[in-house]
Order: sequence, then structure tokens, then C-alpha cells
Amino acid sequence: MKRLIFLPLFTALLVSLTAAAHGAATSRKTIGVTLQPYYSFATNIVGNAADVVPLIDAGFNPHNYRPQPDDIKRSMDIDIMVVNGIGHDEFAFEIMAAANMLDKLTIIYANKDVSLIPVSGTLDGEKRVNPHTFVSITAAIHQIYTISRGLQNADPANAALYRKNTRTYVRKLRKMKAEYMNRVADLAGLDFRCATIHGGYDYLLQEFGLQVTAVIEPGHGLKPTAVQLAKTIDAIKKLHVNVIFTEMDFPEKYVDTIHEETGIRVRHLSHLTRGEYTPESFEQGIRENLEALTNALLEAFASQQMSTGKGK
Repeated sequence: MKRLIFLPLFTALLVSLTAAAHGAATSRKTIGVTLQPYYSFATNIVGNAADVVPLIDAGFNPHNYRPQPDDIKRSMDIDIMVVNGIGHDEFAFEIMAAANMLDKLTIIYANKDVSLIPVSGTLDGEKRVNPHTFVSITAAIHQIYTISRGLQNADPANAALYRKNTRTYVRKLRKMKAEYMNRVADLAGLDFRCATIHGGYDYLLQEFGLQVTAVIEPGHGLKPTAVQLAKTIDAIKKLHVNVIFTEMDFPEKYVDTIHEETGIRVRHLSHLTRGEYTPESFEQGIRENLEALTNALLEAFASQQMSTGKGK
């Protein structure tokens, strides 16, 4: 009789433990991201408490990406989606719609709390919102806090950990920014003018109180025609530009032509949306950008001092 009573109790306990184990396993969140910087932000926030997966594979240009069947399948395993949402990852909404997941996912709009600015220096005069908010430490920090709050709300069991990791990550980024701001703190009176190949660096330059004088690329992924290039070269000469910041993947022939015609220094900046998805990729890429920018400022200041006789 005792055996008969014990067996149902044992079975009930086994079912309960199995259900609890299954619940623990399924409570672990999967976070989808659309761009490499958001992968870095999310992984640094969640640590080992959740899984972060890119919505699309590395090596693709997000500006002209077309959804693939594997992307749609991948999106169906995601609980939370982190998006740029202001023009840099429209493909994500196509993928979620195709997978019928738009109403099933928690979507975190990273730029909800960012003060957006237009693309500066467009030679056609057209005003459009600059979606490259991740190419900047200040704007990145705003997005990190927004993403962190969204993740805390969606995964309250790990909220305390996410808050702690967020503070640690932000502290590291602020320290990096201070390091480069100190490099150029004494450049009083510098008149710095720059042109960029790609209209993606306004937020970065804004950190240093700078503005883009001219943008050479007529649109995302569009290469200038011979006529457009000639007009750009004329504009750069008239605007007395100090340096041209080129995108690392921009065809060198255009950059070489501009350099030969103007004699202006050329430096490379990163768009931060190429390469592998890693927790460290944002820090590495933004540091390289800050190094290139501050070096350009120091060179321009030294040149200005020499031309005015103050550098002797």
C-alpha cells in the first residue's frame, strides 16, 4: 500500500522538477540586434545572463541589405529586438514582418532618448536625419541606458545585474572620451574644417564642438559621378577644408583624386557596422576613430600655428 502511495508522489515530484527545469531554461532571454555596435552594447549589459544574436550575418552592408530566409527563421527564436529605428536598419522590420513577429517581440528603440541631428555638409542642401548615432560615445551612452532599461523591464529577474553591468560599461566609455578630450583641450582658437566621404560622423564631431563642412558621398552607398566629384573638389577648395575623413571601405580612386586635386590630408574613420560581432568591437572602433580625429586636430593646430608664426 505504501508503494502505491509513494509511486504517485514520486511521479508528481518528477513532473514538477521537470517543469521547473524547463521553466528555468526557457526563461533565459534571446536578444536580437541589427548592428555591430548594438551587439557590443547588449553583450556588455547582459554578460552571461542572456543570449545576444545578430539578426543578419557579418559582412553585409546594412544600407542596401535584403532579407534572407535564414534571417526570417532566426528572428522567430528571438524574444527582444534592439533596433536603430531611424533609418539604419529598415531590413529588420521587413524580417520581423515576414516572420509575423512584429507583435510578438519586445522591440527596444535604441534612439528613443537621443537628440537627433541632420546630416551636415550635404552639397545638395537636403535636410535628413542622421541615423549614425552609434558613431559617438555620448550618443552611444544614451542608447546603452535606453537598451538597459528596456532589458530590465523585459527581464526583471536580471535587472540588478543589468544595472550594474551598464554602470561599469558606461564608466569605461566615459573614461575613454575624457582621455581624448584632454589631448585637444589646449587647442584654443583652432579653425578646423573637414569634409567626410560618408555622412556618418556628425555625432562624433559634435563631441568636439565640430561640424562637417562637406559630405562627398551623395547618398548611402552611392558613389559620386564625375560631375559630382568635380563639384565636390571645387567646394572643398573654396571652403578651405583642413582634412578629409574617408570611410575605410570607400573606393581609393575617389579619395586619391580628391587628394591629388586639393592636396588636403586624408584620414580614415570607421562606420562601425562592418566586421565581426564582438563585445569589444565598439570600443576598438570608436577608439580608432577618436585617435584619427584628435590626430587631425593636433596636425591642423600645428599647421595653423606655423602659418601665423606662433609655432616658431
